[in-house]
Amino acid sequence: MRLSLRFIVPLLVVLSAIAYGIIPLVDELTLRWFVRDIDMRTSLIASTVQDSLTPLVRDGATGKIAKLFNRMIQDERLYALGFCDPSNKLVYKTQTFPEDLRCEAVAQPGEAPTQIVKLPHGPLHVALRPIQDEGGELGNLLLVHDMSFVARRSGDTKRYVFYLFVVLGAVISGLTVLIAQLSWRGWVQGIRSLIKGEGLIRPVSRIAAPELKPIAKDLRALIRDLEADRKARDESQMTWSPRTLKEILHNDLAGDEILIVSNRQPYIHVLNEGKVEVQIPASGLVTALEPIMRACSGTWIAHGSGSADKTVVDKDDHVRVPPENPSYQIRRVWLTKEEEAGYYYGFANEGLWPLCHIAHVRPVFRAADWNAYVKVNEKFAKTVVEEAKTENPVVLVQDYHFALLPRLIKRDLPDATVITFWHIPWPNPEAFGICPWRDEILDGLLGSSILGFHTRFHCNNFMDTVDRFIECRVDRETSTISYGGKLTAVNPYPISIEWPTRWLKTQKPVADCRSHVRALNGIPADRKVGVGVDRLDYTKGILERFLAIERFLELRPEWAGKVTFVQIAAPSRSSIEQYQAFEAQVRAAARRVNTRFGGNGYEPICLKVEHHDPEKVYEYFRGADFCFVSSLHDGMNLVAKEFVAARDDERGVLILSQFTGASRELAEALIVNPYNIDQSAKAVQVALEMSANEQRDRMRSMRGLIQEFNVYRWAGRMLMDASRIRSRQRFTGRFGETKLESPPMRIL
Repeated sequence: MRLSLRFIVPLLVVLSAIAYGIIPLVDELTLRWFVRDIDMRTSLIASTVQDSLTPLVRDGATGKIAKLFNRMIQDERLYALGFCDPSNKLVYKTQTFPEDLRCEAVAQPGEAPTQIVKLPHGPLHVALRPIQDEGGELGNLLLVHDMSFVARRSGDTKRYVFYLFVVLGAVISGLTVLIAQLSWRGWVQGIRSLIKGEGLIRPVSRIAAPELKPIAKDLRALIRDLEADRKARDESQMTWSPRTLKEILHNDLAGDEILIVSNRQPYIHVLNEGKVEVQIPASGLVTALEPIMRACSGTWIAHGSGSADKTVVDKDDHVRVPPENPSYQIRRVWLTKEEEAGYYYGFANEGLWPLCHIAHVRPVFRAADWNAYVKVNEKFAKTVVEEAKTENPVVLVQDYHFALLPRLIKRDLPDATVITFWHIPWPNPEAFGICPWRDEILDGLLGSSILGFHTRFHCNNFMDTVDRFIECRVDRETSTISYGGKLTAVNPYPISIEWPTRWLKTQKPVADCRSHVRALNGIPADRKVGVGVDRLDYTKGILERFLAIERFLELRPEWAGKVTFVQIAAPSRSSIEQYQAFEAQVRAAARRVNTRFGGNGYEPICLKVEHHDPEKVYEYFRGADFCFVSSLHDGMNLVAKEFVAARDDERGVLILSQFTGASRELAEALIVNPYNIDQSAKAVQVALEMSANEQRDRMRSMRGLIQEFNVYRWAGRMLMDASRIRSRQRFTGRFGETKLESPPMRIL
């Protein structure tokens, strides 16, 4: 005990000296931390207000600038705001702006753009941030933060540091006494055991057999890798962005090449009056995948369907895109008219599309269409092999056009990692069972390393279908299917959009979008506007949407003349008879409603059957009061997410069908059954009468979810799962692996 006290007393003295020396350091570090945080906060404020402030300064709108500044200084730490013109003259300021603070004093040549100024008001953090537009620099924004809170926080910190060292001294003292006593007892017992001859024999159980050491070493390495992977891949700790995807490719996939295969290409070159124009198709698949390719710089293999596509490719059928800033390449595959008719319009869209959507349109299956489908899948598989620069690329196969492709790729590139994503719903086994080539389709899809759907419900339907029709082992606990000696992981990956979306960069303020949308369609400025954006497809519920508008005007006739619904319907698959008939029905329904409730230049429904570029679509999203998505059956429906992303003003209402995958995520939307016309009509009324505060609360929540679960997270999760599979394959490959041949395709 005396020995312990001799150690404890000097220890307490040393701890007291350390605490005395650390307190000044705490003051300095605290100041640095808060200055750094305020610098970051200042940059964020300046970046956020840039778009709103630039047009006001350019137009000299003094009153609006004053209102903007007064709203901003409601923040308890933001003390004052000012704006200096290029000649360092203070032209705008808030009432709290210090009189003795001058632009010249802050904007001295060679000085840092951030300073700590001590004035009679107390210490102030003064930051200078330039405001620019396309014409050059408009001036500098002065942001003044009150730093009096730093002193209060510093005092609290010093007090906590003192208490910390007091507690630390007590704990160390107690542990010292305890360890000293235990050590003395341990030494005594050890000496007694040694005298008795005990403890001299090593237990046999601790001696590892020499032949097991290599396996033990591999197992330890695998455990370390898995543990590191678990810690590194905690999704809640990751910020999902293009940079995150690049890091995953570099770190997890060792820079492996990425190939995407889809029927539709992200950029189409068409001839218009002798000139080559670039079109971006209205496709949720393209909307989701195009940002991925810009981040990963891979190769996109797609059908070259544009009238000018062949004129812009090189000798290897490649073209660099996007046109304004090329970052990846498209490899175009050429199809004959007969191949396109049988593979795309026939088997894919007259057979698989209505089969999977169960949208009350009878699927049509023809042997000639199936033969074309097999032939085109073979052609795309050959192209993948040609484009692959390594033996083990990562291939992302997209959608129902290529159900056979995963197996064909594995046939020629057995070490490839094939990730197949099925963008449309997967039906129940009874519905899918009517397909004459169901076994071949299931065999083709099970060539995938990973098979993804939007929802767990569709995953379960697929596993039920496989379990019903082919000989395999379905493990529902791990969501895997063992078939032909290989495993396929079947997982839900809810697709999303990029955040922030690039289409907002060129958009005008919401007020300007509202005015322009109304002027463009001859709608009075004070009239409410709803919008629907779809391909002209019978699964999108456009007819049910028009019936809901009609029923709403029946129940609330006072709204006639006060609301217009703009339906943007991009033409789609117009060579198919069902689509021709559907377009005629849509046009007839719009005429009926307009005849019944219109008059004197007023039309309740403004139908626009034409292609709209994304910039135009986003302008409609920003200018509308509500958006109506009434799909009868949809895998996800990205229009709903795009509308939410477009509303950075946190206004507008989303009416969303319960039969979309998006309804499982965007719970703050008005969820409706599109077959229930009265319920949908009531939702239109609620949307038109919803208060601004409720709109803001709903929209803010949905925007936060899309920001967190964006398209980079969707792709990143699949790539991380692919990385895990590749790591597991490398490990198991050391012990040998049985390779089985794929069953042949049946061609009639």
